Amino acid sequence: MRLDGERESENIEDRRGSGGGFGGGGGFPIGVAGGGLGTVAIILLALFFGVDPRVILSGGGDAPAPQQSQVTESRPAPNGQANGQEDGQRRFVAQVLATTEDAWTDIFRNANRRYDPPNLVLFSGGTQSACGFAQTAVGPFYCPNDRKVYLDTAFFADMERKLGAPGEFARAYVIAHEVGHHVQNLLGILDRVDRERRGMDRAESNALQVRIELQADCFAGIWAARTEQMKRFLEPGDIESGIGAAAAVGDDRLQRRAQGYVVPESFTHGSSAQRTRWFRTGLESGDIRRCDTFGADRL
Repeated sequence: MRLDGERESENIEDRRGSGGGFGGGGGFPIGVAGGGLGTVAIILLALFFGVDPRVILSGGGDAPAPQQSQVTESRPAPNGQANGQEDGQRRFVAQVLATTEDAWTDIFRNANRRYDPPNLVLFSGGTQSACGFAQTAVGPFYCPNDRKVYLDTAFFADMERKLGAPGEFARAYVIAHEVGHHVQNLLGILDRVDRERRGMDRAESNALQVRIELQADCFAGIWAARTEQMKRFLEPGDIESGIGAAAAVGDDRLQRRAQGYVVPESFTHGSSAQRTRWFRTGLESGDIRRCDTFGADRL
């Protein structure tokens, strides 16, 4: 990945070494690891026809204005000194986050919409989120309650050593996937799906969750396509690295590694083949309308 000279996003909260965090409450975190479908597809399409999806779903009327995202200035590591590795990780994350801001701002602008970027929280060990306490073992996730992405950069080392997914683009894919959940949140998809899941049994709920995650994979592909168009940032091997990362966090591969067998009805993120297929769909089409996992007959 060519990120030299790229700006760093200001939407970073660096809580590493702070011993916790703030916020609280319950919620529904959405991460990379760890009936009503037609209506959800309408929401996605409505945005790109210049119509607020909340107007369609409610039958008319004014929709509330989108919330402004708040920028929290990042804090230095304890004693004002971050070691070289931590500083490099922060810079990389901030630069990748900036590319997602540029890409999605451009996509939303072309649809006569405004993109409100998420904050990304860097933490070490654990921190508090509006969706509950975040721990390293949970993996990266997006909390729709506070519109923040949570990431312990130790996950990057686990990707390489434990999951066999090395490379900068593999790491960038993780960030882009979580930002994809933020896009879903802005479009009203997460809220709608959350309502649809009420009353469902576990298998039905899991199946709907898989479609959420695969759409975020497709959105990650959209980010890569748009960023390449704008910045020519890809280098040889990057796409293969991203596809490898998508495959590495497939439910089938993770279950086989953890327990030696696969339970498809328990999938919540999709198989390796599904995740790579939808990432490729976004990457090769560059068209957000091709990311309609909720209306797809084949995942």
